[in-house]
Amino acid sequence: MAQTTGCDEFSTEQSVVGAPETPERPLRLPPRVVCSVVCSMVCVDERGSRQPMTRRLELTPGGPTGRRTLAEEAAAELHELILSGELPSGTALRLEELAKRLDMSQMPIREGLRRMAALGLVEIVPHKGAWVRELSIEDLRDTHATRLALESLAVRAAATRFSEADAATARAALAEHVRLSKAGDNIASRQAHTEFHFAIYRAGGSRWLPRAIEPVWQNSERYRFGSRQTKARIEQTRREHQAILDACLAHDEEGAEAALRQHLEGAMQRITETMERRSAKP
Repeated sequence: MAQTTGCDEFSTEQSVVGAPETPERPLRLPPRVVCSVVCSMVCVDERGSRQPMTRRLELTPGGPTGRRTLAEEAAAELHELILSGELPSGTALRLEELAKRLDMSQMPIREGLRRMAALGLVEIVPHKGAWVRELSIEDLRDTHATRLALESLAVRAAATRFSEADAATARAALAEHVRLSKAGDNIASRQAHTEFHFAIYRAGGSRWLPRAIEPVWQNSERYRFGSRQTKARIEQTRREHQAILDACLAHDEEGAEAALRQHLEGAMQRITETMERRSAKP
């Protein structure tokens, strides 16, 4: 666990629970977040047709474009800063500094940090402070094992009832993921990748499985490191995703789970090797 931070002003004694909801104001996002939100709503499939994307994840900050509370805006901006690595693991999250950075008062920042803690991205200790949770091989393995267990259930359920409409949504998200990866747009590409997987998981019909997957999915996103995608890597990832989609369309539960496991195991191996190389550097 990280050492005590300088965020002494963050304490559960300063909870805003029961306080009046923070006022709404027009959406004000940095360009990187605007891109992510827009790309999550519309994409272009392999035939060049514009297709609506699925809704955003239920627990993820952001919601629809337009107007939202300051707490929602703070949570969305903190979320993107953490996933993009602009707030690296172990970073002290001081309310005064974050308020200046995001140009808002400390109250919505405090609530935004609580929402990040609920997703497992931030650690808060009363009277000590808050910081971005550390990355570690142990946490990566735990995250990976949990994802395998939950997402295997979800993809098998999807394969039993996968429809052409489900396939159209997933295809559109996959095409967008490939396009954005080639363009080097890591933020929007990440969102399209999420949309592809959750379009499949929602097809299983469970209300709770996608919700259960989301926090561990969010944590796993921090391990992507924003590494440069080569053409070969993009094509390999596309084939892995296509194999999952094809198995679901064929209503092949075993094949869908096997394709998903191969996809996740490959990602796990690459991330582990990257972390080990970095830790070996003096």
